[in-house]
Amino acid sequence: MTTLTLTKHHGLGNDFLVVFHAPVAESHLPELARRLCDRRRGIGADGLLIAESPPGDHEATTRYGATMVLFNADGSRAEMSGNGIRCFAQALSMRHGGDLDPVTIHTDAGIRDVEVEATDDPATLLVTVDMGSVDPIDEPAGWADLECHPDRPVAHLSLGNPHSVVGVDEVGVVDLAVLGGKVPHVNLEIVEPGPRQNEVRMRVHERGAGITEACGTGACASAVAAASWGLATPADSKLVVHMDGGSATVALDTPSPGRVSLTGPASYVATIEIEV
Repeated sequence: MTTLTLTKHHGLGNDFLVVFHAPVAESHLPELARRLCDRRRGIGADGLLIAESPPGDHEATTRYGATMVLFNADGSRAEMSGNGIRCFAQALSMRHGGDLDPVTIHTDAGIRDVEVEATDDPATLLVTVDMGSVDPIDEPAGWADLECHPDRPVAHLSLGNPHSVVGVDEVGVVDLAVLGGKVPHVNLEIVEPGPRQNEVRMRVHERGAGITEACGTGACASAVAAASWGLATPADSKLVVHMDGGSATVALDTPSPGRVSLTGPASYVATIEIEV
């Protein structure tokens, strides 16, 4: 048995475990993710984040960046997580004594530049991530099984991971578990207009995790879709996305056309030791 030290964080209730120097073979990481993320028999989380050496670096992390490998709670590997990368950035900051310098994080979806700043809560950082481009993709297999009304707005988009966004009248009355179960290989978001013109309300069923309180890449996909449909109008090129766990801000077409950035909190929960 080996003692594994990890930290737990959450971004608007979307929670992650962060591990440096995972003491198991790469082939065993999916099993480790399933064990640790189990909410009844493990610690409990929506995903496991593994820090690996950035390209050309012999350390697991540097003040300039790291490589983030993401496993969902079901053990599947995912390309990207907007909430997860904010939690990962907080873990990096903690590892470097609270350093708030910008960092570069390598992901399966590409390189992401991240900025962090302190808040009034010492356990919480405000993190802004350049999320890259949002690109149209084909509808996922089995999409017809959802039986969406043809008048409903739908967008299939990628932020390195796949999303299907559906405009609805009221997100609270939709049986999202049933719908998400019909397309488990995609992140499914449902959106409605928010209380203000530059806001939307969103709920999500995530690939590999099920219904979660928030989804960062899903917030970006939803903002882009809502703006394209006229469901919401950006203010200063920004939309606020309200989710069950709280709100995040999506800046459209920044820092260059076709790209988006995401700003939201990352909160430290605990440092945990467990035998593996």
